[in-house]
Amino acid sequence: MPSIQVDLPVTAGEVTKREFAERLGHLYGEIMQVGRDLLTVSVHDLGSGGVWRCHESGPPTPSALIMCDIRKGRPAETRARLARALIDACAQTFQLDALWIKVEFTQHDGADMYHPHLGGFNKNWNADERPSHLPS
Repeated sequence: MPSIQVDLPVTAGEVTKREFAERLGHLYGEIMQVGRDLLTVSVHDLGSGGVWRCHESGPPTPSALIMCDIRKGRPAETRARLARALIDACAQTFQLDALWIKVEFTQHDGADMYHPHLGGFNKNWNADERPSHLPS
């Protein structure tokens, strides 16, 4: 963790998924002010009819769902900025209607995330951990 899981009502090739994951990695690192080496992106291309948004009246609408598991501590404004950027990237890459792409955040303590490359559990997020290559 962090991780981003994207459920799509389309199918996509490996190159498109890799480029999309790289784009999300750059967005995540910039907006959340962390190194990208912690982020895992999974792209679930479920095909036509794979993801739907229900409505009070009328038939469901093809949709996409983006699940973001992140460490606690980011302000709502930062999460909203990330959500908008993820929606835009998803809509542009897969030619989807941005109105029907939903982002959900689940926030965790650092100790909920185990990274072998970090030697174990992560730590709680704080603003001082910004990588040196990112602006203050």
